[in-house]
Amino acid sequence: MNILIIGGGGVVGQKLARRLAERGELRGQTISSMVLADIADPPQPEAPFPVASASCDISDAAAVAGLIDESTDVIYLLAAVVSAHAESDFDIGMRVNLHGVLNVLERCRALQSAPVLVFTSSLAVFGGDVPDPIEDWTIPNPQTSYGAQKAIGELLVNDYSRRGFIDGRAFRLPTISVRPGKPNLAASSFMSSIIREPLNGQEAVCPVDLDFPHYYLSPRRCVENLILGAEIDGDAMGSSRSMMMPGRTWTIGQMIDAMTAVAGPDPAKLIRFEEQPEINAIVKGWKYDLNPAKALSLGLKADDSFEDNVRYYIKDDLPGA
Repeated sequence: MNILIIGGGGVVGQKLARRLAERGELRGQTISSMVLADIADPPQPEAPFPVASASCDISDAAAVAGLIDESTDVIYLLAAVVSAHAESDFDIGMRVNLHGVLNVLERCRALQSAPVLVFTSSLAVFGGDVPDPIEDWTIPNPQTSYGAQKAIGELLVNDYSRRGFIDGRAFRLPTISVRPGKPNLAASSFMSSIIREPLNGQEAVCPVDLDFPHYYLSPRRCVENLILGAEIDGDAMGSSRSMMMPGRTWTIGQMIDAMTAVAGPDPAKLIRFEEQPEINAIVKGWKYDLNPAKALSLGLKADDSFEDNVRYYIKDDLPGA
């Protein structure tokens, strides 16, 4: 079993690589090798099998061709230009989120080896005038360039699977919180920083009010779902390979209360509320009443509480913990 993680330098990619190294197997087979690819060589986890790093810009078809060959059994396609970045720079969003994904799919088609391909999409494919609750089969209506690019990626994964070029599956990720590291250019970045920074003794800015609801999943649970997502039999997914990954909806106030329940009252005092119109313009259009029925029926899971999300961050990622 040879695994390729494209986007292997990111938070989810690194956690996925470490978890696969611990497991040592996927889809009932022993892992023979793993390659982590990103725009710069990603760090490699210790593993009982060979692990390699590769630098690859997926918008370069030749670079993608050098990354994927007939021996590649499972591809995790995690790489993306995130929401606010794709909105502010249309060209780079299209280059990576659309043409980069197409380059990967076309390489698989050319090889005729039909690898399992796990594509991370986004709930940003929904928006505008859509019904509540949103179901897996609700027609995407993205209101950002990022959402549109992800929706196109889903359609391509579905059609390339129908044609037998890949064995694909696309998971619309909830916002992953609490993410370790520094804030990124995602519009949702504050949804981790308002927990992460206070737990690190640093001030954080929240651009929305306490009643703002959103749909979340912890990094730990996301990784477990991505592993199970690769192991699901393609026929079990039916005619559509796209589905929501399970999460839960909490308000900002509930998230802060969860942090207080786990870590005491002091971290919450470091949160400052300050409106940011450019962020509000994006996140206010996101929908929150979601029914991930297909993924739940296939065994994927949400976190039990946001207190768990906080505990996972403290145990897995808090510096010095």
